[in-house]
Amino acid sequence: MLAQSRSSGAPRAHPQRGPFRPGQLIPARARLETRALAQAFRLFDALVMATLCVIAASLTPRTTSQLSAVVPFALSAAVLLLALYCLNAYAFTHRETLARHLLRVTAAIGASALIGTTLPLVMDSSWRLEGETLWVLLAAPSVLLGLHAAWWTIIARGRSQGRLTPNVVVVGATANAQHLVEAAMRTGEINILGIFDDRLERAPNEVLGVPVLGDTSALIDHRIMPYVDRVVIAVTSTAETRVQALVSKLEVLPNPLSLFIDVGRDADRDAAVSRIADAAIAELSGAKIDARKAFVKRLQDLVVTLAGLVVAAPVMAIVAVTVRLDSPGPIFFRQRRHGFNNEEILVWKFRSMRHDMTDTALRLQVSADDDRVTRVGKFIRKTSLDELPQLFNVLRGEMSIVGPRPHAIGMKTGDVESAKLVAQYAHRHRMKPGVTGWAAIKGSRGPVDTPELVRERVALDVDYIERQSFWLDLYIIVMTIPCLLGDRSTVR
Repeated sequence: MLAQSRSSGAPRAHPQRGPFRPGQLIPARARLETRALAQAFRLFDALVMATLCVIAASLTPRTTSQLSAVVPFALSAAVLLLALYCLNAYAFTHRETLARHLLRVTAAIGASALIGTTLPLVMDSSWRLEGETLWVLLAAPSVLLGLHAAWWTIIARGRSQGRLTPNVVVVGATANAQHLVEAAMRTGEINILGIFDDRLERAPNEVLGVPVLGDTSALIDHRIMPYVDRVVIAVTSTAETRVQALVSKLEVLPNPLSLFIDVGRDADRDAAVSRIADAAIAELSGAKIDARKAFVKRLQDLVVTLAGLVVAAPVMAIVAVTVRLDSPGPIFFRQRRHGFNNEEILVWKFRSMRHDMTDTALRLQVSADDDRVTRVGKFIRKTSLDELPQLFNVLRGEMSIVGPRPHAIGMKTGDVESAKLVAQYAHRHRMKPGVTGWAAIKGSRGPVDTPELVRERVALDVDYIERQSFWLDLYIIVMTIPCLLGDRSTVR
């Protein structure tokens, strides 16, 4: 049964953290996928086994034929890797102990050893294992068991730190929500951080220990949302009008939105939890998550950033000195801006304004001939050299080389907060902010001081998020410098 509900819809205080709350909340951008890590482990195992096979074959006495020296080792390694896969040695299920995991690995080693000892005798009766070859083959099981003990430890530690288990919040303190919480407790594949309900006056204080944190209006601006990977609506799917109203209200969120459909059986509920963890449940809104594409983008960011820092280091040193000599104050300007999933990040720039006139909240955007901008500041803003320190934000994983430009929190267009002018404004936070972006090379640079400019910027950012690819990012990176140098009119 659900806990007794309150009659008041007032905000609630929740000292309890709930049964799923990890010791430390990790931003959604820093979350890793167990499946992606397991694929990396599998590839590493294959490389190690291939290396051991080459070493063993090279040490085999040349009294045997070349074919009989290589084939047994190669086939044994192939059988080993296939057995590891078939025995789910890369599943790393939540409740599996280290001993049970190593038992799977040992079984795979046994299957491989059987092939490795019988096949050579069939191929060549004179074949013998001796000397260094024997020692290499005897060492292989220990190496593999050691690797898998390390893999299991990495996965277990990642889960305990909150880096591998997706965080979700549930909308609807319903019986469906209770079934979802029960399934999550059984499987351990997701962390349910809290529950929100559009009918708060009827909602309980908690569902099986998971606190009800407020209504759906509170959800939109709640401080927990940057740590949330997915919002799951647990309202009965047959209540179509209520579901549609919730989707319409919550689609402004940058977080992916899904619907949990309860079919009444524990096995199906557990499978639904697995689909939520793998981001393969019925999508209602939000950017589609592609772990491979995200990995490629992060790799591209690191390569471009490290190369950029090497090339730009002398320029950055000169800019730092001139900023310091031009006007009193610090070299760097730091400002809180919105990142992925509305996370607050501290963005670094070279200071281009007088220190005593700096507007950290960006309530007043820069205008032409702004007397707050220093002499050096005018030059580095015009050439975008003031943005170079953001390469360190990219290294930290807070930003990307290409993405929507990060706007200051509470930035205003006229007397109105910019985020209030466009219903889809938060959609631009469905991807990490970028040092450059699609909007930048399409002419939407500098201040957005009219509602029309805000709408144009958001439209270009959302268009980029929907089309993002490695090649589009590469095109934007290549086009950034000529676009900046060819634009003398934009205020920056």
